[in-house]
Amino acid sequence: MSTLRALARAQALAAGVAQPVATVRHLHLAERPLVLVPLAMAGEANAPLAALVGDAPDAGRLLIVPQPRNRDQRFAFAAELAAAVLPYLDGFRGVAEAVPVDRGRDVRYRYVDAPQLLVPNPAGVTFLRLLGRSTRFRRPDGEYPVHPSVPVLGRWLTFFAERAEHPGSSALVAMTDALTLHWATGQSPVEDLHLPALTGWIDPPAGLTGAEAAARAEDPAVCPPAGPATDPDFDNHRLAPAIAAYAAAEDDPVARAEAYAELERLLRGQLAPTWELMWRGVGLLRGLPPGARVAGRWDGDKDAFTGYAEHVDAGGAPQPRRDGAVAAAQRLHRLERAQTSYAVQRAYDDPLVMAEHRLTGEAFVGEVTLADPKRVDDTGKRPVLRPRVQVVTTEPVLVPIGATLHSPTRLAQKARVVFVTPADGRTEVVLELSGGMGRGLTAPPGSVPEVGERLCYTTLSDAFMPAGAFPAVEETPWTHGGPPVPASPVSGPTPASAGLEAGASAGPGAGVGAGLGAGVGAGDPTVTALAAESDGDPAEEWA
Repeated sequence: MSTLRALARAQALAAGVAQPVATVRHLHLAERPLVLVPLAMAGEANAPLAALVGDAPDAGRLLIVPQPRNRDQRFAFAAELAAAVLPYLDGFRGVAEAVPVDRGRDVRYRYVDAPQLLVPNPAGVTFLRLLGRSTRFRRPDGEYPVHPSVPVLGRWLTFFAERAEHPGSSALVAMTDALTLHWATGQSPVEDLHLPALTGWIDPPAGLTGAEAAARAEDPAVCPPAGPATDPDFDNHRLAPAIAAYAAAEDDPVARAEAYAELERLLRGQLAPTWELMWRGVGLLRGLPPGARVAGRWDGDKDAFTGYAEHVDAGGAPQPRRDGAVAAAQRLHRLERAQTSYAVQRAYDDPLVMAEHRLTGEAFVGEVTLADPKRVDDTGKRPVLRPRVQVVTTEPVLVPIGATLHSPTRLAQKARVVFVTPADGRTEVVLELSGGMGRGLTAPPGSVPEVGERLCYTTLSDAFMPAGAFPAVEETPWTHGGPPVPASPVSGPTPASAGLEAGASAGPGAGVGAGLGAGVGAGDPTVTALAAESDGDPAEEWA
């Protein structure tokens, strides 16, 4: 936690309301995001219980699994979820735009917009990742067929879960992460994962402080958990009897319909408060203007969406269960580059974020007191324009002589530190400028800072970072396992009882949870082949 965020938390506690830690919105917010609030059954590994999904506050569609231990019902739930999600995704695939590449000598095409999924918290992202992993390898034919939309949904959910790991991506956003990125509350970071309490701090009801609203939100009878986990008291005293009543009414269509309606009523009551909080959070975020570089990061999401849509259309294979050594190294390198770029862009967009770097000595703000815009350096083979400016600041300057600095207001210009002179509680910094002034020996008006101008200079740079060099997959060094060997399916069915004794790890339903009931997917060749590649952990295989 940074010093400024810690201070903001203390101020929030004293004021009784969350304090802003950003002046702009640092993520893209779609005009029509798809909000998805999932619930999972307690005691089961990522077993779906219900979901409320829709792209408008009044368009929520409730999906439930009346018997979460039933494999067929769970995959029917996945098919219903696909019927809600896939048309939303396809709605962004109608119009493409040309994007110049190779310095304008060529163009490529991408969709003009991309879908955005919103879930309540990071646990919701994990739920979608695990649900995607458990469904993307399913087949619409064979011994254990599923609806053709189920594996397609699994691949898209995996795509969004992977984009959620990409710093700066807005394709899949946890609402608690989005809100804490812009506000600091008077409670702990762990408590900030509770969406009702977090929203209570940011926008408390009339007559209540943030602390009082958060305390009220801790009562599950007033504010049910935002999921995927459910309240144990609700599970034991309301949900379990309703599921038992549904199971007992198997031979009575009227009683079964009544039991199903009761389950719908209970689960909607658990999901509706979170659904309202999600759209309330969307409204809070819309109240902030977007940062200048948010659109550029969203372009990256549009590129990723277009690329994966083309991969799916071309019949490409689903994402592997585990990356190889080279693919994992490349992915880690991409994420590290994205994290560095994201941190710099946030600081460039937001003076409150830049203030954190000013405290650490990575940046300072000062006033230009002297400027020589016509200075020419003729010590080299040819004369070049090298203006100098003197910046006076009252902040500590910890950069060494010769360091290269950048200003968020002049991105194409570099400033080399020539002198640093402390004097009377202030510091005089002489900078030599290069770039951003054309190719002549006369600087265009406005390209050189003028006397009296107040500027920020920082060591942070958003300059292009070249990609790292990695070996081809077939040249994976022996220190990293050597070239991967294609996995061969393992034949031979597994007894149905073995799936139950092992928590149903061998059955297709084990991806959504363990213990699905007798004979669930025993001997499914897809699962058997995947199990042959695992490290021997049945729970990890499908969860």
